[in-house]
Amino acid sequence: MKKALIIFSGGQDSTTCLGWAKERFDLVETITFDYGQKHKVEIKQAKKIADMMGVKNTLLSINAFTELNDSALIDSSIDISSSHHTKPSLPASFVPNRNAIFFTLAHAFAQKQGINHLVTGINQTDYSGYPDCRENFVKALELALNLGSESDIKFHYPLMHLSKGETFELAQKEGILDLVVNESHTCYNGDHKSFHDWGYGCGECPACILRAKGWEEFVAK
Repeated sequence: MKKALIIFSGGQDSTTCLGWAKERFDLVETITFDYGQKHKVEIKQAKKIADMMGVKNTLLSINAFTELNDSALIDSSIDISSSHHTKPSLPASFVPNRNAIFFTLAHAFAQKQGINHLVTGINQTDYSGYPDCRENFVKALELALNLGSESDIKFHYPLMHLSKGETFELAQKEGILDLVVNESHTCYNGDHKSFHDWGYGCGECPACILRAKGWEEFVAK
């Protein structure tokens, strides 16, 4: 039996990956992280979407990020549209080492569950400039984690080279476009009340702007 674990935020990308994985694996589970993010509605939506898709959702808490408090996604006093205070070439929403820790914990959980496939919505085409969203980083971490645990867990990143518009297109192909638009949450400001053609969000934060632009690209085709 082919089993897959989805690193699942309940956003556009990970929800699309969930639909993608459901068509390719015999058993699918999701794992969501509470790392002190301001937009906690994504945790609620992740559980809701997992239930709607008939898959298990496990929530893990990571208190260390709150204690480090080094990102606008955690600290409300930081302007989400500014640059990172210690890494000015990166956006304020960058959370140092977040993806490395997510992968490490998900990899450990996959070992416990006997799962040999790990799926992530990481993307280096239309992204916010995060260096831990690049393919070479993911491949290096896959190698390191497998070497360090005598495992053979394969990483999958079906969105890596897709634009946000192409991600909407993939969601449509997998039959979950309505779910992505109506239930997934991307907004950094946690706005899940204001609805647009592309879904819920404030429409002003970097994540919303990127998602709206991708929708425009998708509907223009």
